[in-house]
Amino acid sequence: MEYIRRTGFLPLLNLGVYGWSAEDVVDDDCRYHVLPDGEGWEWPLWQWKGEIIQSMGCAYGKFFRKKAAFITKEWWPDFCNYRRSLTPPFAEDSTEGMILEILRTNGSMISRDLRKACGFTEKGMRGKFDSIITRLQMAGLVVTEDFVYPHDRHGRQYGWGWALLSTAENFMGKETCHPNCSPEASRQRLLQHFKQILPEETDQSLAKLIL
Repeated sequence: MEYIRRTGFLPLLNLGVYGWSAEDVVDDDCRYHVLPDGEGWEWPLWQWKGEIIQSMGCAYGKFFRKKAAFITKEWWPDFCNYRRSLTPPFAEDSTEGMILEILRTNGSMISRDLRKACGFTEKGMRGKFDSIITRLQMAGLVVTEDFVYPHDRHGRQYGWGWALLSTAENFMGKETCHPNCSPEASRQRLLQHFKQILPEETDQSLAKLIL
């Protein structure tokens, strides 16, 4: 969490900028490993996600190159402001519009229930639904506010967990999503900050990263 506060932006897994992600910097015993005799797996880094989100109140979602990252409250306004300026408003009768309206009405929903509520119940539709959610997260409209895990008959949680999805306004706050500055001003602040945290990247690379 301290690392997230220092950088403002932290991908969970490596996305091509070596040394930046949480995966790159954690100790070996925090990485994914299979337990002896094939008795399951452990991956502390993966299991920390929900606790970090809830403790910090930071944004989490697929924000960079369609891969997951944390963004602090301090930097969310500029990120959200700029990304939304790149995305035309979704029509109310579009799938994206329907998803946003269902989330506004319900507050938050686990991904599985939201997918069913949107009618993505046929075989092979999960991938299409996940792609739409990714598009909404890349646009700064939807965030993951926690992870919900099923439990076995002994009360032990298992599996990868379901994302608990929410609109950015609901989880981050309406004011945080509508800063009093232009998208271009937010873009310039983002670029300047990324030059500081990723000094070895070129201006062209950073410009593509924040798109």
